[in-house]
Amino acid sequence: MTAAGQGTVYRRVALIGLGLIASSMAHAIKAAGLADEIVGFAKSAESRAVAIDIGFVDRTAETAAEAVRGADLVVLAVPVGAMGAIAAEIGPHLAPGATVTDVGSVKQAVIDAVAPHIPAGVHFIPGHPIAGTEHSGPRSGFATLFQNRWWLLTPVPGTDPEATRRLRQLCESIGAKVDEMDAEHHDLVLAVTSHTPHLIAYTMVGVADDLARVTDSEVIQYSAAGFRDFTRIAASDPTMWRDVFLTNKDATLEILGRFTEELFALQRAIRLGDGAHLHAYFTRTRAIRRGIIEAGQDTSAPDFGRVQPPGK
Repeated sequence: MTAAGQGTVYRRVALIGLGLIASSMAHAIKAAGLADEIVGFAKSAESRAVAIDIGFVDRTAETAAEAVRGADLVVLAVPVGAMGAIAAEIGPHLAPGATVTDVGSVKQAVIDAVAPHIPAGVHFIPGHPIAGTEHSGPRSGFATLFQNRWWLLTPVPGTDPEATRRLRQLCESIGAKVDEMDAEHHDLVLAVTSHTPHLIAYTMVGVADDLARVTDSEVIQYSAAGFRDFTRIAASDPTMWRDVFLTNKDATLEILGRFTEELFALQRAIRLGDGAHLHAYFTRTRAIRRGIIEAGQDTSAPDFGRVQPPGK
């Protein structure tokens, strides 16, 4: 295999899956000139056609095995539950010295599913870009998705440091901040910061939907900002989130249990009229929000910086 061309990090990148993350990666890689060629694969012929039409891949393949041939970076951007089968398909076709990474929100389950199918001489470096929107599909991607967002890598023991350095370089070159941690710790952290909040959002929107059915949809008509933010989260890809909860079960249940305990304490404070407890609790949680803004992970602009429709 030839070395990456001048100004590039990888000569050929293969994207397995062409949704929000993969398409955003492709836009960003092309904008920065980080690869000589991007090859894409998706099960849907329509998605492959859209990717070519938009132009964020140079060509597509009709099978994952065909897509990875000759690639020096392979990105698995499919639902977590599908990664084992994809890895089994592509394993025999991976080029010696290639790097395989993924963008799944769960890491230990991905390692367990993928690692057995990675041949000797191929580097497997699991990853997780903490970036996204509620949209999915090849039309949803944009080059700046990863700007100032964290990209977590969970290299397995014995990973070649040079392969990790090269992948870090790519992630940083498309705007991300990169950190490394072990897979078990990653899954616990994400259960707190992403997985359980999504489950709560899905639950709250489901409760509101049940209520709306008996109130002529007033819940929808008069939605306040808090509920609207829940609906934005709950609009995320259902297949992806089904797999997240099934594959990060233990950590999610642990955090959900702690949430339930906190909720019971707040219920008791409300029932007893304990305003001091409520005020102290809300003051402490408000500080978390300030910390997120100070870390550059969100904006303090009104309505979270969203553009309002004309006349609003």
